[in-house]
Amino acid sequence: MKTTLLTIFPEFFPDAFSDGMIRVAREKGRLDVTVVNLRDFTDDPHCTTDDYPFGGGAGMVMKVEPIFKALASLGLSPSHSIF
Repeated sequence: MKTTLLTIFPEFFPDAFSDGMIRVAREKGRLDVTVVNLRDFTDDPHCTTDDYPFGGGAGMVMKVEPIFKALASLGLSPSHSIF
């Protein structure tokens, strides 16, 4: 099974994937995990991936542009993507 994770925290995953059942599955070739840094697909110098909600309010939302660019770079069919 091939899995690609889009994240703004790619440094978190190497340790998480090096233990337990995930490690064993990767060693046996049953699981292929790729981690993609969404910040690599931003256009501003600060590599911003989030923005304020439309209309204001508390919290932040992810920008769609970096996600779209990252998915396009992978060449995957949308029918095989889980958000």
